[in-house]
Amino acid sequence: MDTRALTWTYRTAWDAGILGSHGRCSGRSVGLSGSGGALAHLLVELKKRGGLSYSELGRKSYVSSSTLHRYCSGATVPPDYQTVVRIATACEATDAELVELLRCWRLATGQVVVQEPPVQVAVRTRGRVFSGIAAALVLVLALAALTASGRGAAPGVAQRIDGPSWQRVEPLDPSLFGVTASSSSGSMPTFTVGSLRFWDSRTRWASLQPRRDEYNWTVLDRLVDGASKSDLPATLVFGGTPEWAAPGGPKAPYGDGSRSAPPDDLAAWERFVSTLVTRYRGRIDAYEVWVHANDQRYYSGSVETLVEMTSLANRAIKAVDPEATVVCPSIDRIWTDEGRAVLNRFAELRGYDHCDVAGINLHQRQASDPPEVMIDLLRRISGALHDAGVHPPLWNTGVTYEYVRNDPLDEQRAIAFAVRFYLVTIYGSDFSLQRAYFYNWGSGELPLALQAVGGPPTRAALAVQELQRWLDGSTTRGCGHGRAIDLPSTVWQCEFTARDGRPLVVRWTSGGTATTSVTRPVDEIRNLDGTTSPPRTDGAVDVSETPILIVHQR
Repeated sequence: MDTRALTWTYRTAWDAGILGSHGRCSGRSVGLSGSGGALAHLLVELKKRGGLSYSELGRKSYVSSSTLHRYCSGATVPPDYQTVVRIATACEATDAELVELLRCWRLATGQVVVQEPPVQVAVRTRGRVFSGIAAALVLVLALAALTASGRGAAPGVAQRIDGPSWQRVEPLDPSLFGVTASSSSGSMPTFTVGSLRFWDSRTRWASLQPRRDEYNWTVLDRLVDGASKSDLPATLVFGGTPEWAAPGGPKAPYGDGSRSAPPDDLAAWERFVSTLVTRYRGRIDAYEVWVHANDQRYYSGSVETLVEMTSLANRAIKAVDPEATVVCPSIDRIWTDEGRAVLNRFAELRGYDHCDVAGINLHQRQASDPPEVMIDLLRRISGALHDAGVHPPLWNTGVTYEYVRNDPLDEQRAIAFAVRFYLVTIYGSDFSLQRAYFYNWGSGELPLALQAVGGPPTRAALAVQELQRWLDGSTTRGCGHGRAIDLPSTVWQCEFTARDGRPLVVRWTSGGTATTSVTRPVDEIRNLDGTTSPPRTDGAVDVSETPILIVHQR
């Protein structure tokens, strides 16, 4: 018998007093107003008992420390119960505590438990056995959700869906491993990368066309030549309106007098794009229409004008270089209402009809947050695009203005996070994420640096190179996480087939260590420093926050 399947009656929940009773969720017992305050109080109690800091608990539950603080202060309510469960189980909550949290969360989000006649069904949980009242309440909420969603009031079974998050056999595109080249020197990375993006490289519109009838291609020529010699596809980012094109506009955060406003005459914009693409036809592979399009420091115009600029740029680019990729303006801070509102409005105005790829800024809110928190954000982005009726491929095009001022990571965490940044991109391919540009290459003054111009690659950069060596010529097979693929809850993995046909598995944790098992014989285990380890005789594989490669026998 599968011990994860427990049979209960709906009447059990009623007899236990779950329905019709709010318990501690009234908020009166903690001196806070509303059920949201009670939920916050319970989360704080669990956090204190677990002895975890906000950053430690955030890493364990895949929630940024700042978001976790808002949940625990009552400023916001977790968007779904799965988030509550991750926080609670990281603190080793009991079944009774999960029941109370579940009840508080439903009341805090304004949901009502619908009463149903008694019926016996099988309740399955993801990797956790709920006993007694906990199992009954899980059933209650599943049936209530079915009724409220309009899928029928007839009682049903709460599904357990095991297996990888996605499975698909396709070649791994090397261009996925991109970096933003923020240097005007023309020097290129001396470690392996798959693609380049030019920004913060003195290639803003204001730098390239300082006066209405004057162009300066010196820096961009140098960069494009360097990319061509390195055989790397290049993306140029547009931004920074020249002062002459928008003299009354707000200044952008640069010392060149560029403006955040769109040009007063959009014909000037179209002429600039056409002139540039004519010069670099076949040498620049992609054009990102605007940087940080919902940050007033970079773009202070309306969404309507942004859509028009995108349409004009697309027309100019495709008329000259039909093979070039047009990337829609990058949207950042999509975890905020404002960020999602701009994305939704841009989609409603059919802005995505004028480009081949959607640009998004996908990253942790704090550099110290585990990269896996990006998966939840990616789900929100995908859902927002789906709701708008558009399904463009996605490129991760950078970070926010504030991110670069975060405290630097220690070396081992920098190694782990740099590699996991790209593994999360592979994991996110199920949401149409195709490419990621790490920000940045060229500077050493960042929370996580890969290489400063003129200096050697950091150990983090060499680890990224080793990851690419592991996966060179491979095809993807699927990615998964935690108990759905019979691994501990903190363990993540992606599977590949090597060029020689051997199965490969990259496995890591989002926090701490774990002992895992394998289902087929192992040839060797490879580490990011280039060393190898023989497999253990008992078939166990130890995993940490630093990814490893498990090479199976054919």
